[in-house]
Amino acid sequence: MATAKTENNEKELEQKHLDNIMVQIKAREKSLKKSIKSAEGEARELNSHFFDDVKLDYDGYSTSMETALSIHQQQQLLSEREHAWQHSAKQLDTVERLEKRPYFARVDFKENGEDKPETIYIGLGSFADKDDHFLIYDWRAPISSVYYDGKLGKVTYNSPEGEITVDMTKKRQFMIEDGKIINMFDTNESIGDQMLLSVLSEKSSTQMKSIVTTIQREQNKIIRNTSADLLFVQGAAGSGKTSAILQRIAFLLYRYRGNLTSSDVIMFSPNQLFNDYIKNVLPEMGEQNMVQMTYWQFVARRLPGMNVENLFKQFEDQTADTSISKFKDSVSFFNLLTRYAKRLNKRGVIFKNIYFRDKKKPYFDKDKIKEIYYSFNENYSLANRIDATREELIKMLNRKITPETKKAWVARTIEGMSQQELNDLYDRPDQEFESEAKEEAFLGRKIVLAALKGVHKLILHNHFLNMRAQYLSFLRAVPKMVDLSKWDIDEDEWMKHVEDVKDNFKKHDIAMSDVSAYLYLYDLVTGRRTDFEMRYAFIDEIQDYTPFQLAYLKYNFPRAKFTMLGDLNQAIFTKDESRSLLKQISGLFDPKKTDVVQLTKSYRSTKELTNFTKQILRQGEKIEVFNRKGPKPVIWGRKTDEEAVAVLSNVLRDNEKHKMTTAVITKDLASAKFVHKMLEDRGEKATLIATANQRLVDGTLIIPSYLAKGLEFDAVIMWGASKENYHRLDETQLVYTITSRAMYKLDIIYTGEKSPLLDVDKSTYEEK
Repeated sequence: MATAKTENNEKELEQKHLDNIMVQIKAREKSLKKSIKSAEGEARELNSHFFDDVKLDYDGYSTSMETALSIHQQQQLLSEREHAWQHSAKQLDTVERLEKRPYFARVDFKENGEDKPETIYIGLGSFADKDDHFLIYDWRAPISSVYYDGKLGKVTYNSPEGEITVDMTKKRQFMIEDGKIINMFDTNESIGDQMLLSVLSEKSSTQMKSIVTTIQREQNKIIRNTSADLLFVQGAAGSGKTSAILQRIAFLLYRYRGNLTSSDVIMFSPNQLFNDYIKNVLPEMGEQNMVQMTYWQFVARRLPGMNVENLFKQFEDQTADTSISKFKDSVSFFNLLTRYAKRLNKRGVIFKNIYFRDKKKPYFDKDKIKEIYYSFNENYSLANRIDATREELIKMLNRKITPETKKAWVARTIEGMSQQELNDLYDRPDQEFESEAKEEAFLGRKIVLAALKGVHKLILHNHFLNMRAQYLSFLRAVPKMVDLSKWDIDEDEWMKHVEDVKDNFKKHDIAMSDVSAYLYLYDLVTGRRTDFEMRYAFIDEIQDYTPFQLAYLKYNFPRAKFTMLGDLNQAIFTKDESRSLLKQISGLFDPKKTDVVQLTKSYRSTKELTNFTKQILRQGEKIEVFNRKGPKPVIWGRKTDEEAVAVLSNVLRDNEKHKMTTAVITKDLASAKFVHKMLEDRGEKATLIATANQRLVDGTLIIPSYLAKGLEFDAVIMWGASKENYHRLDETQLVYTITSRAMYKLDIIYTGEKSPLLDVDKSTYEEK
């Protein structure tokens, strides 16, 4: 009994402490709102009287200097007010977040030589009293890492002053809602699994929650790593890779605040849906979102005139020749292109004519451009060479202006203009000229300048380079530069492939396996400046990238530290390549500055689901099961589509009754549309996610497999799990990806014969 009593006393004391903090938080909120209001008022006041207090004097130099200073002082006052206002607004944002859940942990520790232990509370943001004593520490503060990293006893943490060791005597976790302690317990582990269980048993929302309160020790290593140039995180499905990464971003923004802003951080995610799914996480942690895009967006935005093969086409067209695509996706191909570009300094750049008005007769002839380009001496780099060529062409263009004004088309244009159009050409309405000839020359020059703007633009944008022909010329040179038989490719096969690429170009199409190489060649030839501002690059679902793409990203962000994360068991596009991926990437970074962290414990799914899904992997990586109970997966075999859809709608109704978010995951888009139509005919409501740009909505979703990456749902129904649909061994990872999206309930429906990839231990599922 005594223990229960002490527990109650402890809880009362903790509640008192919490009440006291809530009072201070509310008081701070009130005063911040007041100071924001008055700062806004002052700024308005200052703005409206801006010129009343400014001495305006245009007489002498000294007084106008005084005027400038006076304006400058007013501007300074305004910007100080503005700054104070922004600072208060940011603080208010933190305080409002803390009001919901002020903190989630308490740590007691003794510093060396101290008698009394010190107590700190850890929350989503920092909060100090009027005398600047911290009442709550931000989870990212150096001291907070003792909570995540150590067991009771001696623990070290990295502070700005270096390593500090303390003796930790208590670790307590809280669940607080609306100012009341719902639950608290002391623990020796970094995070008690009870806490994790309660976070995980909350139903999935269509957006991911920030789970700072349940960071595991391995994840803490990922979050607080500041030394590696390449941090590679290999983790099982549901092991918390993505949340650890988002917390890492929040930690870095906090650690380097003042020097690092969210626009210096870029994240490549698997598809747009995923961006939608994680968009609330950083704001919940008090940070702005980083730059986010998919690799497709990154390359496609630079080729507005071409149709870049998208996710859908890439997945649906698995017919591409593998030995050729393996070669084109490799780092060797990247290095080959670098070597080819070096040769272009001496010869081989392909140019095209620039036309103006007459489409038959070039205004600047490609041979003339080539002559200019190679006339500069050989210590010019490709970038200097192109700059110098542009300058020379613009000089030539300027020399063509006067002769052009004397041509007949100019006089004809002037004659055909209305009075209003002519008036627009004059510098001012009452402009006078010495003679009619002078006036005509003036107008002619204006007309020619306007007409030649297009040519000027073509020169500035390097449109005299024939990039498509250049890329094809590189592909044709490949057999001379490398022994293709080492890649199991024969030369005729390669040359036929080059013709296919050329035919695609004619249709303005470019395949994903060409786009990075095409852009890289363009960058090398034009000396396009790479992005030196970007400091951190995060790449999620790394197993779906090719080594070439990663080498190209590294080239684009030369100063960035990279964090790459993925599950090599889930490669959807690169299939078997994912094994050698790590080997190829590591060659791009200094091995001494490369850290690999493995997350083997899967938290997403129940014990029953993880035990089932890990068997699908033939060489199933060691996946540890987290102890959370749930129903076994159910496999439903039916004879016809009608029977299968009847099963589907029953399962959906049952899931809805239990308020679960459900995703029906199909292999491809055609079957997703088919299922959607069949459900619609039965009057069932479901949203078809056909493209990556759709929003994730509540209710039942129907998604093709390649858009489900990185997402999770309470319940998943795998549709069409037949032998006909899934029989190739390299589809194992695809089946694993689909089934491992489920957190609590998994149903698998097929007609005809069951996929052999689902031959697992019969005791781990039910058949109905």
